[in-house]
Amino acid sequence: MSDSNIMLNLNYSDEAAKKRTPARNKMWKDRWFQKKRLYLQRQGYLENQNEYNSNMEQSRHGHAPPCLNGAPTKSLPVSAHNKGYHPSSSKAGASHSSSKPSTSTHSLSSSTGPGNTGSSFVPSVSSSQKPSEGIPSKYLAFDCEMVGTGPKGRISQLARCSVVSYDGDVVYDKFIKPSVPVTDYRTRWSGIRPRDLVSAMPYSEARKEILKLLSGKVVIGHAIHNDFKVLGYSHPTALTRDTSRIPLLNTKAGIAVHECASLKRLTKAIFNRDIQTGRKGHSSVEDAKATMELYKVVEVEWERELASKSKHR
Repeated sequence: MSDSNIMLNLNYSDEAAKKRTPARNKMWKDRWFQKKRLYLQRQGYLENQNEYNSNMEQSRHGHAPPCLNGAPTKSLPVSAHNKGYHPSSSKAGASHSSSKPSTSTHSLSSSTGPGNTGSSFVPSVSSSQKPSEGIPSKYLAFDCEMVGTGPKGRISQLARCSVVSYDGDVVYDKFIKPSVPVTDYRTRWSGIRPRDLVSAMPYSEARKEILKLLSGKVVIGHAIHNDFKVLGYSHPTALTRDTSRIPLLNTKAGIAVHECASLKRLTKAIFNRDIQTGRKGHSSVEDAKATMELYKVVEVEWERELASKSKHR
């Protein structure tokens, strides 16, 4: 169909229109416009009436319809707005990997890529990165790496903390500087080196950030009492899940029910995957992700069992 220019004759100077009362004249004009618009709509020259009304409403309030690459486009569905959809990006919440934990005191966390589970994995150090906007669920897994202080480094102090979401996305990962001098970095296990703590966030500030994240959440960890201990914190029992004390996991891994199996052993037995390998030490991100994955294996059964026990108390 060739392009056509359409002109609406808005000349109402006929004698019949002059004789009408203002109210009847307005009614006649409205009816004429409605008939003309319906005709043009059927011919394909106008958008459908709903879109027309929507765009007119936006124009009256000074809002232009959304655009892609400078061209008007249809309004996004409600579900897209709820999920934080951004037309300019192919994926919302793209993650980054192969970087070090943040040492900035201005950002709460740094985003890192789920799926990088190597022992040498450490997240981004850039202070311009923002944490995940809103934790997607009430479940968080966290893990801490400790260094030694005091005589022979026997006193454990927090030096790194990582928190991941239910989906394995990193929502917090930072090096943390102890309030007392470090006498043993325990690098073989902790993966912490002196240079990591030079510009690290002070313990008092990091502790406030971490506890704010954990508050009100179901927190999952492996031998989690050790992590809470270095934070000087006690999480509600009803909101704590310790994967080192789940008989269901041991059964699936072929381990004696009352045995306290290591995270490395459980991960190998259930997923046939090795973690905590290499000479660079452990990664708290890798451990937190493995813990969340183990929890999800028995989540339904375990939560049902816990709910049943709470009813009989």
